Amino acid sequence: MAKDEKPVVATTNAVKKETGKPGFGKRVAKWFREMKSELKKVVWPGPKEVSKNTIVSIVVMVISAIAIWLFDELAQAIVKAIITLAG
Repeated sequence: MAKDEKPVVATTNAVKKETGKPGFGKRVAKWFREMKSELKKVVWPGPKEVSKNTIVSIVVMVISAIAIWLFDELAQAIVKAIITLAG
C-alpha cells in the first residue's frame, strides 16, 4: 500500500538574476548624475546678496573678537587682583 511517488525533476532557468550591488564605476557614475541634478536645483545668490552677507559676517566677527578681548582683559584683571591679595 505504498503511495505512488513521482520522481522530482529539477528544472533550472539559465537566466541569472543580479542580486548584488552594482559595480564601483556604476555607483560613481550614478553619484555624479545625482549631484549634477541636485546642483541644478540650487539658487545661487547674486552679487548684492553676497556682498551684504560678507559685510554681516565681518561685522559679527569683529563684535565677537571685541567680546573675547574684553572677557580676556577682565579675566586677566581678576587673576592679577587675586595674586596681589594672596601674595
